[in-house]
Amino acid sequence: MNTATIKNLFTSQQNISTLPLRLIAGIIFAAHGAQKLFAWFGGYGLDGTGQWMESIGLAPGYLMALMAGSAEFFGGLLLIVGLLTRPAALALAFTMVVAIFSVHFQNGLFMSNNGYEFGLSLLAISVALVFQGGGRFALDNLVANRIK
Repeated sequence: MNTATIKNLFTSQQNISTLPLRLIAGIIFAAHGAQKLFAWFGGYGLDGTGQWMESIGLAPGYLMALMAGSAEFFGGLLLIVGLLTRPAALALAFTMVVAIFSVHFQNGLFMSNNGYEFGLSLLAISVALVFQGGGRFALDNLVANRIK
């Protein structure tokens, strides 16, 4: 990867429209990841989440729980501070596609039926951040300014 490509990865439009997207989605993703990884906020931790993932055909369950939980937790933290926003958002978008089609799609759109509307909303936010970057109040700007 050349310097221009790396700089483009960190450069974004200098507006504040991404700030609420990053903060709210970041908090939600980090909290869901913490449920999977650490059993915080009423979650089941890696063992319980892994067993559940294995039961729905995502095997090996422990590894899948580790991957999904890590993407959500660390990706969420990165979104909150606006560091590596585009790669984090891309990983989170992929995680949401997997969640939608492996867990929620067969239940229809609505959350009341364990449907995919919430996952779809998080997917849309993630894709928007992939395209737009972190915005004005993101640590990505500090990195971009240091790249020659």
